[in-house]
Amino acid sequence: MVHEHRKRSILGFSLMVAQALFYNGVQFTYGLMLLRYYHVPAQKLGLYLVPLALGNFLGPLTIGRLFDTVGRRIMISSTYIGSGALLAITAWLFRIGMLTALTQQICWSVIFFIASSAASAAYLTVSEVFPLEIRAIAISIFYACGTLAGGVGGPALYGYLVGSGSRGLLFWGYIAGAAVMAAGGMAEVFLGVNAERKSLEDVARPLACRD
Repeated sequence: MVHEHRKRSILGFSLMVAQALFYNGVQFTYGLMLLRYYHVPAQKLGLYLVPLALGNFLGPLTIGRLFDTVGRRIMISSTYIGSGALLAITAWLFRIGMLTALTQQICWSVIFFIASSAASAAYLTVSEVFPLEIRAIAISIFYACGTLAGGVGGPALYGYLVGSGSRGLLFWGYIAGAAVMAAGGMAEVFLGVNAERKSLEDVARPLACRD
């Protein structure tokens, strides 16, 4: 992973960290955002999360097949960069006060319709681009790295930004999240593996088959 598959390791790390920060930081503080900036009653927060959950479910269900037909590189890069771009636009609309709780919910649902496929593709990538004998350890390492960066740092950062009550600070936090997702997409552009319609052995030759 460090020497022979260094580029694939960098790719896996980039994709996993980006999606973990995006989800754990941005999505998981959505309820706090509704409470703080849109004054949604706490007992109604669950209703606002239902469309978000549906978007997360329908994304991979409807466009997931394109990763095997259109191709890994173009689909992973476009979903990463696309979700980052949509987050940046939504952040700008939020900063200038053009969004309501309803329109914010719609924007978030669209963003995570795309981002859910991107996140799923990250797990797909790290589980198929390494030799059979090390795939399990590879995905565990990258999952741990992503969880450390996104699961610990993301909620702490965005929780602080939401709690500050400053739209400007939260705006820049969202811009940072969008930039991280875009960087993950660019990593796929340059380091991605064209694994569609190939056997796993062709994507990464098993160690046992080597001289």
